[in-house]
Amino acid sequence: MITSKAARGIVFAGIVSLALVGCTNTPLNEDANASNAAAASASAKPAAPAAAAPAAAAPAAKVAQVEVKSGATSVLAPAESVSRLVYFAFDSYAISDEYTGVIAAHANFLKANASASVSIEGHTDELGSREYNIALGQQRAEAVRRALTLLGVAESQIEAVSFGEEKAAVPGADAESRAKNRRAFFNYR
Repeated sequence: MITSKAARGIVFAGIVSLALVGCTNTPLNEDANASNAAAASASAKPAAPAAAAPAAAAPAAKVAQVEVKSGATSVLAPAESVSRLVYFAFDSYAISDEYTGVIAAHANFLKANASASVSIEGHTDELGSREYNIALGQQRAEAVRRALTLLGVAESQIEAVSFGEEKAAVPGADAESRAKNRRAFFNYR
C-alpha cells in the first residue's frame, strides 16, 4: 500500500519530469507552433525576402565586399546588399530554409577573405527567464556558426555569442516586435 508521503513524492517526481522534458534544448517542431509562429514570423518576413533576394543569387557569384569604418580601424565585410540577419521562430533555434541563401553568401565571403572574422550574435524576445534567453540566444548563434562551418568557413573566423533579451532590436511587447528580436546578427570585426 502506498502512503500519502510516497504518493506526494511520486506526484512531485512526475511534475519535475514534465518540467525537465519541457525545458530540453531540442528544437521545437515548427508545425506544432504554427499558430504561434505564423503570426510572429509573418511580421518578420516582409523585411526578410527583400534582403534575402540578393543573397540567394550570391552563392553562384562572388560576394561584393566593402570596408566598414569601426572607430579607428576598418573592417572587411560583405556588401550592404547581403542581409546580416537570420530570424527564428518562437522558442526555436532551427534555421528556416529562407535564410540558407543569406548564410551561404556570408560563407562565400568568409572563405574568400581569410582575414575577415565575424561574431554571430544570438538574440531573443523578452519572453522567458533571463537565463533561458541567454541559453536560447547562444543556441541560435551556434546554429548559424555550425551552418557556416559546414559550408567550409574556418572555425577560427567565427565566434558565437549570446545577448539573450538584453539588446532588443525593436522595443515593445507585441508579436511584431518580438518576431524582430528573435534573431542572429552577423557582426564583422
